[in-house]
Amino acid sequence: MPHPMLSVIILTLDEEANLPLALASLRGLDAEVFVVDSGSTDRTVQIARAAGCQIALHPFENYAVQRNWAFDHLPIRTPWTLCLDADERLTPELVDEIRQTVSRHDSPYDGYMLRKRTIFMGRWLRHGGQYPAHHLRLFRTGRGRCEARLYDQHFVVDGRVGRLSNDYIDVITSDLGTFIGRHNRWAELEAAEILGRSSGAATPGPAVAPVLTGTAIERRRFLRTRVYQRFPLFLRPFLFWFYGYVLRLGFLDGVEGLVFHTLQRFWFRFLIDARIWERRRALMLESAPATDWRVSARRPRPVTSPAPGSDPHG
Repeated sequence: MPHPMLSVIILTLDEEANLPLALASLRGLDAEVFVVDSGSTDRTVQIARAAGCQIALHPFENYAVQRNWAFDHLPIRTPWTLCLDADERLTPELVDEIRQTVSRHDSPYDGYMLRKRTIFMGRWLRHGGQYPAHHLRLFRTGRGRCEARLYDQHFVVDGRVGRLSNDYIDVITSDLGTFIGRHNRWAELEAAEILGRSSGAATPGPAVAPVLTGTAIERRRFLRTRVYQRFPLFLRPFLFWFYGYVLRLGFLDGVEGLVFHTLQRFWFRFLIDARIWERRRALMLESAPATDWRVSARRPRPVTSPAPGSDPHG
């Protein structure tokens, strides 16, 4: 029996609801499936084991570290690697296209971008710049790395990059609580990333180049770092929302489109700016002289023992 041409890597943490659907979408691919779990307390590992996946356990630091650890430590023997999240699924058309692509011996490319179909609260978001969106997920084994970022990490391939024509599905969320909780954490990471890079503290390693005439990811990185981030704090979330919801016709996606663009393009980006402002303000207060009333008013008063018989909480 010939050895598979493809390995699939899926990162998990408490994904018992999503993992079965992700694994089911791989049917038709002759692939080895690796599940890298970071401490699930539900049935995620049991589901992966029952499906015949190879399981690796590794503590989670961030997505970039986890993905690159997988590349360095998993026993991948196939010529091609595909990276998925547990809440993503391949369409049958993409399965066929991937199978044909990895079986070719004359492919001119070392990596391929896949077309993403975003599902938010059960609705396919077709407008507002959400579709089509392309992400690099398939590449020759050993040629791909994840860029060292705290948030919004993309894969970088050493070689030429092509594009497949069929969709994979990204189920962002089915409930707002999960969405808000994740984005609250991500806002802190993105604020730290922006401030770190502005101070020259970027982590060395491969990175997506901001190129206006480059790939879809390079264009987005250019617009994000060279255009969006040059607008004033708190103004740019309004402009970003208006661009997606009004100019890019996001309103055509109904109530789900309204909720998505208001939370993703406005609230989330506003929260990032608020985190940046908060960190800058803390640094300013720390460096201000002690006589500055803004600092002295916030510095804790000396703790003194209460007088005998007095109420210390009084």
